[in-house]
Amino acid sequence: MRIALIAHDDMKDDLVEFAQRHADRLGNADLIATGTTGGRLNEETDLEVERMASGPYGGDMMIGAEVAKDDCDVVFFLRDPLEAQPHEPDVMALLRICDVHDIPLATNLTSAHAILDSLAE
Repeated sequence: MRIALIAHDDMKDDLVEFAQRHADRLGNADLIATGTTGGRLNEETDLEVERMASGPYGGDMMIGAEVAKDDCDVVFFLRDPLEAQPHEPDVMALLRICDVHDIPLATNLTSAHAILDSLAE
């Protein structure tokens, strides 16, 4: 199983805490992340995370390409709905490609927990 982990700046702490809390389950997966998020996960958890470029530099699109190639099974993308992002078209393209390829996509902690629980079943 290959899982992508992405978080906007104001959500990175939440994603790191989520990953720490669920390291036993996430540790069994092949993990990829956008640049800064992946760096934090590598530094602050015991997980091994392959880093793509940072979101504004194409990282969202790189993960979208993995989804399009059927090389990504789940995307956890903790978005900040109250902050405009300079790369919003890339964010929307990633959400769209997940929908097109029927890939589970969590955009908040509640949906992330639900998806993670469903993977355990």
